[in-house]
Amino acid sequence: MQNKIALEEHYEMHIDATVMNLLAESEGFDREYLAGVAHGLQDIDMRVAEMDRNGIGIMILSPSPPGPEMVTDAGRSLDLARRLNDHAAKNLIAKYPDRLRAFAAIPLQDPQKGADELERAVRDLGFVGALINGFSNIEDEDTAQYLDEAQVEPFWARVEQLCVPVYLHPRPPMPSMRRAYQGYQGLNGSAWGFNVETGTHVLRLMLSGLFDRHPGVNVIIGHMGELLPFQLPRVDHRLRHLRPGAHGSHQKPLMEYLRTNFYITTAGVFRTSTLLDAMLEVATDRMLFSVDTPWESADETCPWFDTCPISENDRRKIGRTNAEQLFGFKQPAAG
Repeated sequence: MQNKIALEEHYEMHIDATVMNLLAESEGFDREYLAGVAHGLQDIDMRVAEMDRNGIGIMILSPSPPGPEMVTDAGRSLDLARRLNDHAAKNLIAKYPDRLRAFAAIPLQDPQKGADELERAVRDLGFVGALINGFSNIEDEDTAQYLDEAQVEPFWARVEQLCVPVYLHPRPPMPSMRRAYQGYQGLNGSAWGFNVETGTHVLRLMLSGLFDRHPGVNVIIGHMGELLPFQLPRVDHRLRHLRPGAHGSHQKPLMEYLRTNFYITTAGVFRTSTLLDAMLEVATDRMLFSVDTPWESADETCPWFDTCPISENDRRKIGRTNAEQLFGFKQPAAG
């Protein structure tokens, strides 16, 4: 399929060797693999060549974690977010304006300033929304501010006002919550911990009543829904048996929020049976194509997506037209 739109695709301004060493030690990544990732995060010409090989018309870029979410000082977090956003606009998108778009990095240690930075990125830089790497650290690496908390409300009000989506990207759980992975470090991050942490974060958003207060908000989640299409019917079933007040202040079944306030991407998952189940649970109109570059390869993902046994109408929706409608841009018609 030509002119696909991919939207969990990462870049970095500079490669921090300390971070790469941390990934190697804490999550057990192979160093040769990490070296390839580091190169892919910075070489934008190589990125566009990969797009050309695989029929990707547009990539929506976002900074690779760690990002502003991990910087506990609000002023430094804002400075980092602004530098990341300016770098993406001036050094990446400006080089390939027909091929690249971007999600804004957002500092939420001060949610009001985070909302202001989102508006600057959307109105002044032409960005299509925000990508947030899970919870924000406030005091140290073992404190968390989740996106459902009352102090974050000004940010969500601005999101709805601007009519742009927020991509909720994973991060590993806090150190105090990693006992279950001790001795099995490979489960801490993208292999498993990412899904559990992000799925739980989404449940908090739903249970908090966020989407009742802001019904126009759209949140994007990757990795075929972070386990939720398969587990949320069970959650809804069990919540029926809880006493009032024990499951938040939401007004609708959680599956209804998943089907009306969320989009799910294929990022990092290329298995047809999993795709089909997600399509059945949330509907093809809420599915989007993604690769997860450079942590995954378009050379592996795209041949699977282009040939997996779904209808061509569904392939076009997931691969291109749903994203065109969500982000409000068009490309030349293609197969």
